[in-house]
Amino acid sequence: MDLNALSLLVDIIEAGNLSRAANQLGMSRANVSKRLNHFERQLGAELLRRSTRQLEPTELGWQLYEHGRAIRHTLQAAQESVQSLGKRLSGTVRLSVPSGFGQHTMSAWFIEFMTMYPAITLNVIFDNDIEDLIKGAVDFSIRVMGETPTNAVACSLGDVDYVACATPQLVSEYGMPQTLDQFRDLPLITSELTGQKLHVAGRAASAGGTPPIRPRLMSANFFFLREAILQGLGVGLVPQYMVSQDLARGALLRLPLPAQDLAFLRTTMYLLYMPARYQTRAVTTLIAFLRDKASRAPMTQTPAAADENTGSSAGGDDRPA
Repeated sequence: MDLNALSLLVDIIEAGNLSRAANQLGMSRANVSKRLNHFERQLGAELLRRSTRQLEPTELGWQLYEHGRAIRHTLQAAQESVQSLGKRLSGTVRLSVPSGFGQHTMSAWFIEFMTMYPAITLNVIFDNDIEDLIKGAVDFSIRVMGETPTNAVACSLGDVDYVACATPQLVSEYGMPQTLDQFRDLPLITSELTGQKLHVAGRAASAGGTPPIRPRLMSANFFFLREAILQGLGVGLVPQYMVSQDLARGALLRLPLPAQDLAFLRTTMYLLYMPARYQTRAVTTLIAFLRDKASRAPMTQTPAAADENTGSSAGGDDRPA
């Protein structure tokens, strides 16, 4: 069997169509089509069903794709082993991380990793887009989301809980709300997505004439929101990790809301990668490092700790989140 043609089949299927595959390979579309047709004639079977927009692999096409991908990964691993023989672990890893958690928490992790592996180069993108993973611009992504893409492998790094908090001065002015419903009368600071969730929840609650919860300030930038909360511009409803240190030093107080009031805001952080993409030793080493860091520095807390923090905030002496 022509291994070059088999590799071409893998490229075409992963690209999704002939034009994109040709562009990635630096070839003309006509040349790619000609080589594919020649491979099918050699095998005496159709490998891809053509349509105007995309290609659909036949059963044999999928089988050969799996074999071709396995062969390619084996060759890449062998080549990497030869190149790294007697050398330190090296290579370049491209990844994207959430702008909030990435800058707040993961930046220190990356610095520690680079100290441990000085020959590895990191290209870290701080954004919340998933397209860079789908398009192959990064080796893996870390995202906070409710549902993961069906075509990606997703590893949970833990849940992200939300906390309600305010400065001691603001608590003195407005009091200590006990439920989320009491936020209707408070200047609220939160993200746009959280505002949308509150709006949906508020519409049901406003059936009897109760007005919905309306944030005073919304933004996707949690650092901006945190600063506004610390300046006393409103009550904050933000991810716990963003204000844990402020709560610990008493600059902010945790509001004693029941856990079920904020449960609908909880999300999960995932590490995502494409199953068809080869992972170098540098990539797998960084993934293992980040998963270990996340497991030892969880973004949530146990119910017992939450109860302790809630009780202490009412007394003005909050504990670390």
